[in-house]
Amino acid sequence: MPEIYISDLDGTLLQNNATLSDFAAENLTRLLNGDLNFTIATARSVVSVQQILKYLPLKLPVIEFNGAFISDFETGRHLIINDIPGDIKEEIFEHILQYNLTPFISSFNGTEDCLYYEQVENEGMEWYVNSRIRANDKRLRKAILRETLVENVVCFTVVDKLDNLLELTNLLQEKYTRQIEIHLMENQYSPGWYWLTIHDCKATKDQAIGLLLKQYGFRLNDLTVFGDNANDIKMFKLARHKIAVSNAKPELKKYATRIIGTNEEDSVVKYIMGNYKDGSPFPR
Repeated sequence: MPEIYISDLDGTLLQNNATLSDFAAENLTRLLNGDLNFTIATARSVVSVQQILKYLPLKLPVIEFNGAFISDFETGRHLIINDIPGDIKEEIFEHILQYNLTPFISSFNGTEDCLYYEQVENEGMEWYVNSRIRANDKRLRKAILRETLVENVVCFTVVDKLDNLLELTNLLQEKYTRQIEIHLMENQYSPGWYWLTIHDCKATKDQAIGLLLKQYGFRLNDLTVFGDNANDIKMFKLARHKIAVSNAKPELKKYATRIIGTNEEDSVVKYIMGNYKDGSPFPR
């Protein structure tokens, strides 16, 4: 049976400046133009993925927003949407406001993806807005957030200092244990600012990968995953071959079957080249 490789992006496949190196791009392109089965499972949106990996001929759908969407890489069309149910998303929104916090809301309005914000309250939020403006992200728009809840909301993103997010995180975990998926992680590109992301319980990388494998006829035994952070734990538990980069968080490394070099060393691509049957170096 054919092998399939699925990698996280930030801190794993990408360099610390959130780009794909020339070496990685050249070799992945060569292998993908052959018969390499490779795709991405990321917390990013497909819009962001398209900008970063625009020259890669990815044939398989990409897993975005940690599994909230499974989408066609070329067109951005969503094949699967795991949005937060109506009653729960309204309650979550109210809880966020109760802690004097303001979220970003990521949604699909039936036609296009949207990234809403109402006001920018700290430097962490400002970094996010500016990064989307620099990327010419057409999802970004200012709105009255409560009015956007009628759409298919796939993620609330709350950006603040860690201490300001802990109580809200604990409340949501206790109240909606089986209904939502929560991640609380520092933004590696904006140190000191943490992102609390809230998704539907079906929006996990492992569940999305399971659907992808079933749809395309791959076996779990032929799955290799690469990651660096806590949101990769569930897909590590799923896969037979679980490869952590050496800069990965300790809580992920304990699930790894192998630890390779850092993301700065193109370690994911080098691993694939060394293990994939047609993994000879790209001719220079």
